[in-house]
Amino acid sequence: MRTQIYIDGQWLNSQSDAYFDVINPATEEVIHQLPSGCEKDIDLAVAAARRAFDDQGWPQTTGQQRAAYLRKIADLIQQNSDDLAKLEVLDNGKPLAEAQGDIADAAGCFHYYANLAEQLDEQPETQIQLTDERFNCYVVNEPVGVVGAIIPWNYPLLMAAWKVAPALAAGCTVILKPAENTSLTALELAAFADEAGLPAGVLNVVTGQGSTVGHALAAHEGVDKIAFTGSGAVGSSIMSQAAQDIKRVSLELGGKSPFLVFDDCDIEAAVEWIMFGIFWNKGEVCSATSRVLIQDSIYTKVLTRLVAETKKIKIGNGLDEGVLLGPLVSKKQLDTVDQGVKRAQQVGAQLLTGGQRAAQFDKGYYYEPTILVDVPLDSEAWNEEFFGPVVCIRPFRTEQEAIANANRSKYGLAAAIMTQDSIKAKRVAQKLRAGIVWVNCSQPTFTEAPWGGFKQSGIGRELGPWGLASYLEPKQITTYMSNQAWGWYIQP
Repeated sequence: MRTQIYIDGQWLNSQSDAYFDVINPATEEVIHQLPSGCEKDIDLAVAAARRAFDDQGWPQTTGQQRAAYLRKIADLIQQNSDDLAKLEVLDNGKPLAEAQGDIADAAGCFHYYANLAEQLDEQPETQIQLTDERFNCYVVNEPVGVVGAIIPWNYPLLMAAWKVAPALAAGCTVILKPAENTSLTALELAAFADEAGLPAGVLNVVTGQGSTVGHALAAHEGVDKIAFTGSGAVGSSIMSQAAQDIKRVSLELGGKSPFLVFDDCDIEAAVEWIMFGIFWNKGEVCSATSRVLIQDSIYTKVLTRLVAETKKIKIGNGLDEGVLLGPLVSKKQLDTVDQGVKRAQQVGAQLLTGGQRAAQFDKGYYYEPTILVDVPLDSEAWNEEFFGPVVCIRPFRTEQEAIANANRSKYGLAAAIMTQDSIKAKRVAQKLRAGIVWVNCSQPTFTEAPWGGFKQSGIGRELGPWGLASYLEPKQITTYMSNQAWGWYIQP
């Protein structure tokens, strides 16, 4: 495990000379210490990124050249996938099988954006047909500049890939600030970039507290764009800071995603997808379908099956065989979830199962998978994220009622529908105010498709060509084609 930050192609100690503990959430043991970065580290990192962008030619490299670096990084991720997956488990607590999937997806993300980088060479400019034939106009896409990428702790390496890969593909330089809870694999990514021969300053990684390192990065006048994934409160703060010098921002924020279960669905499939939608990654998922609306005619049947299957979920250390639910990422998160469930019960929500710290563990931040019903529509539990394995369920009678309650949220990241009626599915999907709608499933995510939400779930899109476009600026270049003077001031 790395013990230094990575700036300008070098491994350095933080100028703060301070460190923070890395805690294994399964055992509560301190397993490592990492540098607690400071403003001076960010100054160094931004200066390195600016040199690489402004003076050392990174934006002038071809898409093919950038693709070669991205593929080398992808290959190194794949070659070290077993070790990386175990690091993710030690750092985040998720089950090993989930971590293995995340690492494979991260490698795939770098491969995908390598392909898109090459495609930038195929069409370096777009000709614009003007109404005035005396002028020729074309548009080129240029990298936005120096990017500050601030990522969350729920998918550590994958979230880094979602930002770093398209930014590098576009020709940007990056300062990556990983979550303080889960920084281990971000430093490994820096090591892979170094091994791949990525020029100094193109990727820099600074660990530390969000209130220090994240704040300094978001406020730095040398940064052209901030790409952030995390809470709405922090996103709002970053947006305010960025407004001071009109930085570009992309924000992927919270959600309280609805899942509409209609009475013509396959009940067993519905139960499986409800569980996947909320218990995958311990519910620490911004798009988790944590508000479930079930049509009243099948409400009791679905709940009976859901409770029975939820009680079978094996909780434990993510490295143990057969574990499907690991510990939450930190004691703070465990307390947040537990207190939220207690407040929900105080305002009338009924607990069907779970609702407490898993009693069979002396150590570790384990929380039982939890089902709440009769959750008031105006309650915190129905309207705000738990960011844990807690699902809130209510019945509905009509399609119109279900859609209204689904859209009754300040968030709009994702939504899901269970029905065997394809016409109904399309009709409902079009009425749901969400950036992602899943039909007869929940949570599948593909690098090729856009990711992002409506309303307070964020600004902009990641993944697919949309993710690349968010790191590019279109530039218009217009030429006067006549050999004669324009003739406005000087007559020809």
